[in-house]
Amino acid sequence: MSVESTLELTELRETVARLHGELTRYGLVAWTAGNVSARVPGRDLMVIKPSGVDYDDLSADNMVLCDLDGVPVEGELSPSSDTAAHAYVYRAMPEVGGVVHTHSTYATAWAARGESIPCHLTAQADEFGGEIPVGPFALIGGDDIGKGIVSTLTGHRSPAVLMQNHGVFTIGRNARAAVKAAVMCEDVARTAHLARALGQPVPMAQAHIDALYDRYQNVYGQRPSPPANSSRPRVAPAPRD
Repeated sequence: MSVESTLELTELRETVARLHGELTRYGLVAWTAGNVSARVPGRDLMVIKPSGVDYDDLSADNMVLCDLDGVPVEGELSPSSDTAAHAYVYRAMPEVGGVVHTHSTYATAWAARGESIPCHLTAQADEFGGEIPVGPFALIGGDDIGKGIVSTLTGHRSPAVLMQNHGVFTIGRNARAAVKAAVMCEDVARTAHLARALGQPVPMAQAHIDALYDRYQNVYGQRPSPPANSSRPRVAPAPRD
């Protein structure tokens, strides 16, 4: 392995270890449940949390390096019990660079009902582009969960799926994006639950959902500035009243 590859892997281990702290910060996990993984760019490998290790004890050194069949290739600890599911997602969805699993309270309550979260909120339209779907029930340990994630999210805007009777899985272009989706999924699930408790939530028009999603995905946030010597088109001043 080259020096550059070694440095990249070290940084990825550090990132995955640090992102687990976001799960506890936002109250998405209890005890040792939940996990974050990241694909190693350009290689058929992933970094994932070790099984059953306290969050306070997680570090870059004890993250487990696995191949995309879920087999450990480096590290002394056993990987997460959800490793096969993560590995299946990476094999089936090459655009995915990060996978997260939580049992966050409100989102998992929707999963326990086997019910998708309808889109009644602008924030949900922004991040998820519509409803947050429910995936099929599957037992932990094999790749059936991964198959359910892939079959549910393929062709769907949502980066989150509520696996029935289980919990939340999210995907992203990298591990940070997948963690963000998990945070936003719980926030949306909590608000949707409270809205339903108060009465019947007001539906949103599909055209509005589409417009909000497009704006958030393509306009919202900071964009790289053009180079100083670029031929930037002159913008005409706005007319005066």
